[in-house]
Amino acid sequence: MIILVAEDDLIISKTIEYRLKKDGHTVMIAHDGREALKQLEGISPDLIITDIMMPFASGLEIIGAAKKKAGASIPVIVLSAMGQENVVLEAFQLGADDYITKPFSPNELSMRVKRYVLLASKV
Repeated sequence: MIILVAEDDLIISKTIEYRLKKDGHTVMIAHDGREALKQLEGISPDLIITDIMMPFASGLEIIGAAKKKAGASIPVIVLSAMGQENVVLEAFQLGADDYITKPFSPNELSMRVKRYVLLASKV
């Protein structure tokens, strides 16, 4: 599975990358929103994990671009320290499939990704 991770915090992105590669996934890292949008132009990942607040473009813009490109077929997991209900609701309205609040457990993220892998294998 190819997973695009859009996260501007280097420690968090490296933690996610390490865990997902250990699980056998191909991981592409974007360190800001603009980089993530550029990567989406060239690839169609099987899953996107994105932060909300990033430089140049927000996670909400990434969700919108991904869903516009591939319809509802690319699952999106949102990671954010923001617990504001309106931001969470906007992410879901744009098509986010899941939301995890930072700080999070890499094991929990791994289990959620595995759930989407299972769902994809049943389609």
